[in-house]
Amino acid sequence: MPKIFQRTNDKAATVARSGWKLSRIRPIAFWATTFVIVFELAAGSVWNLVPIEWMEVQMRHLGYPHYFVYILGVWQVGAAVAIIAPGLRLIKEWAYVGALFLWSSAVASHLILGDGLQAWGVPLMFGVCAIASWVLRPADRRLPATRLRRDRPADAEQNGAGPPETRPRAWAGPIGLLVVLYAVSFLTLPAAEAMTHEWAVENGWIDE
Repeated sequence: MPKIFQRTNDKAATVARSGWKLSRIRPIAFWATTFVIVFELAAGSVWNLVPIEWMEVQMRHLGYPHYFVYILGVWQVGAAVAIIAPGLRLIKEWAYVGALFLWSSAVASHLILGDGLQAWGVPLMFGVCAIASWVLRPADRRLPATRLRRDRPADAEQNGAGPPETRPRAWAGPIGLLVVLYAVSFLTLPAAEAMTHEWAVENGWIDE
């Protein structure tokens, strides 16, 4: 009997350690993937609203009208704010859907034209990050109907989790992060233009 109890205790300890590791890894993975997509949305909005040569060349290559870059740019700003901000849970759902639609449409458009991995691989990566961020989002960023059983209010109260933080102070971090990301996007614009010009030449979309 003592050996049986010992084995049971060992299994319980192993499960507890695995749950602890998962609870530590999940938020890290969430914020890592969220940072990637928010940075891409912020940088993409800058590239579209300026717009840089790369975006104009892509629109022409894919057969979309030029004004489409401005529409994309505006919606990318809104999606970046909605995803990183506290609260706004319903709007977050739409922002994730819009981001996934943006990147999956880019993948499909390039594939239809027969472009190689170098053209559609990047939007595919961002689409995967968007899905991961949505799946890993914590309970206070989920709509009640989309929460997992363990994340529902009754369980949240037992775990000491309260309602989502929506006070003005909670916006300081997200706003500060967006300011930094937009500042980086603008400061790196010359380097981005030079890099993407080379991509366009390599893809054969423009002459050098």
